[in-house]
Amino acid sequence: MIEKMKFLSITGPKADIDRVVNTYLSKYEIHLENALSELTTVENLSPFLEINPYKEALFTINRFYEELDSPERIPPRHLEIEQALSIVRRVSDEASKITTARTELEEKHNSIVESLRIIRPFRNMNYDVSSILKFEYIHYRFGRIEKEYFQKFEKYIYDNLDTLFIKCEEDDQYIWGIYFVPKHEAHKVDAVYSSMHFERIFMPDNYDGTAKEAFEALNAQFEESNAALSANKSAWKKYLMDNQEDIISARNAIMQLSSNFDVRKLAACTHGDRDVFYILCGWMSQRDAKAFQNDIKDDDHLFCIIEDEDHNIYKKPPTKLRNPKLFKPFEMYVKMYGLPAYGELDPTWFVAITYSFIFGAMFGDVGQGLLLFIGGFLLYKFKHIDLAGIISCAGVFSTFFGFMFGSIFGFEDVIPAVWLRPMNNMMTVPFIGKLNTVFIIAIGFGMGIILLCMIFNIINSWKIKDVEKTWFDTNAVAGLVFYGSVVLVIALFLAGKKLPGTAVLCVMFIIPLLLIFFKEPLTNLVEKKAEIMPKQKGMFVVQGIFEMFEVLLSYFSNTLSFVRIGAFAVSHAAMMEVVLMLAGAESGSLNWLVVILGNLFVCGMEGLIVGIQVLRLEYYEIFSRFYKGTGRKFEPFRSTKTN
Repeated sequence: MIEKMKFLSITGPKADIDRVVNTYLSKYEIHLENALSELTTVENLSPFLEINPYKEALFTINRFYEELDSPERIPPRHLEIEQALSIVRRVSDEASKITTARTELEEKHNSIVESLRIIRPFRNMNYDVSSILKFEYIHYRFGRIEKEYFQKFEKYIYDNLDTLFIKCEEDDQYIWGIYFVPKHEAHKVDAVYSSMHFERIFMPDNYDGTAKEAFEALNAQFEESNAALSANKSAWKKYLMDNQEDIISARNAIMQLSSNFDVRKLAACTHGDRDVFYILCGWMSQRDAKAFQNDIKDDDHLFCIIEDEDHNIYKKPPTKLRNPKLFKPFEMYVKMYGLPAYGELDPTWFVAITYSFIFGAMFGDVGQGLLLFIGGFLLYKFKHIDLAGIISCAGVFSTFFGFMFGSIFGFEDVIPAVWLRPMNNMMTVPFIGKLNTVFIIAIGFGMGIILLCMIFNIINSWKIKDVEKTWFDTNAVAGLVFYGSVVLVIALFLAGKKLPGTAVLCVMFIIPLLLIFFKEPLTNLVEKKAEIMPKQKGMFVVQGIFEMFEVLLSYFSNTLSFVRIGAFAVSHAAMMEVVLMLAGAESGSLNWLVVILGNLFVCGMEGLIVGIQVLRLEYYEIFSRFYKGTGRKFEPFRSTKTN
């Protein structure tokens, strides 16, 4: 159901707004509206302009909060604002120190990594690197060359040059090494090496000893650097762990104050030199509004006017759903389609009943139904997953229809069918012949659902005073009479009863169709509009004929759509027959592994398909007849619900 809403206008001295928010409004759920937008008829109002001083502190503490492991498990303790801000400063200072130290360590670490990258290919060279870098009369180059070019260089050029190339390391593509050349030949030899695609590697003058010794020393420094970085991260993690209660408590206190301060954005202020008052406007449920009014009755600094939605309120009230715990999970399906508008019928209870019932009829099996019920219940209880709650409810009806159909884990010879077996039960239909009984029952059930949805549509339309949707539309009174007459005639015919006379049938069929055909001019007539008939009467007639054809076709297709209930009931039994056949049921020796895996496969795959098909029926064949889903969500500035 939808909570009854009351509109509140709260006012008091401007300096008293924080006390009111903290003392009263924080205890109740109130959907605040912009006071300037709501009080357009009140003169000399201005926005309540103040900058939130807690935004920066909240942003800072949120960064630390997000680094905690499972902070929601630790209950916050009460802190005064100064205590909370002091914690933010203390944690920020410590974070700054650790971050500065980490930055220095990372810079040193990156420098070591770069030095290792350069020296690694030359680590097998057993000569002092710093000595090479100090040669005066010998020119040298560290670098690498592709193997293909080196082989050509070695074969055709090397012996004709005054150069010495020392190989240090190689892989599948490159050879790393150093070449030496007399300084007076350097220019010519460098050109030759460059033509062979020799890539120079610049060796910095910061290595001690041989290349191997330098590499080993750098490797030791690399390990020390890694250990220092790990220690830095561990120190920060330990600090967060030791101070997590402070962080959580400070965040909770600052978040509440920041939220309270944000109320000012929606408040208005009166003008004056001395006595300036704030005004807050918003929606509360009728129960909360009554409790709030009782709470403030002795407060001389606070004045509140409570009105309902019919008294000069510009915005429609927001929608707040309140359903029993059993129906709560099904609110998810309603919200996916759209929240009901305030005053509209809340279809949650109807969805809960019809969805579970139809799912059970399409997926009737005692064993698999119990699996769905138990699995869904456990997930919903411990993980609070709405879909799991829906599956659990559907599992109850699957179990019920399993007894009706006499099916348990696909076996149809273990328990007797209380009602019928979908695959075998047939009945004779005039002009058609033999047809599966569940198909006929499914169509009859669908007709009943469609009629009920038409009644819901009439109730909703009557509430909002929509003449056309109440009396003359496809799902209005005219449509209800026509479709109800069709259902009645079919029921009498199948039962072998005498049909009504021609005059009665004309009243039952022709008059409702004429009302639907002329719904626009009839609506204009009832609403006493100046222009009753449209100007282009020819176009009106042509359009009306096509619309009537569409109306009749939609009645037929919507009714026939419910055949899928019976079809899936039959297909479920057929699929389980296949599983048992593969398990060797006909030979008398069952392979229980195949039975178990087959049941799990059917339960998962068919359960998913049936769930989607039932949701399709809900949205396209049921919701579309009476439900708009144009409501506005109730969003309190602070929720009093606990998770």
